[in-house]
Amino acid sequence: MAKKRVIVICGTGVATSTLVVHKVKEFLREKGIDANVQQGKVSDILTRSGEFDLIISTTAVPPSVDREKVVNAVPILTGAGKERVFEEIEAKLKNGGE
Repeated sequence: MAKKRVIVICGTGVATSTLVVHKVKEFLREKGIDANVQQGKVSDILTRSGEFDLIISTTAVPPSVDREKVVNAVPILTGAGKERVFEEIEAKLKNGGE
């Protein structure tokens, strides 16, 4: 499997995305998934969404972005439902979410 490209975004690309990046990297390492995980803000994906295999977001994503590539990361922050989110991340990276 080729190295996947992932971006974790929040409103400003600072606080919440930092926390989620750490947790996502740890999860991917445990699952043996080779991915380049970047941090950014929501405006970064307006012109660059095609560069990424997966967009993990803690904020609203513009409707112009392919919804199949987006995972809502709020449960990673709250803890409620985070296992389901990590399962979704794994599925999308391993087999395109099928």
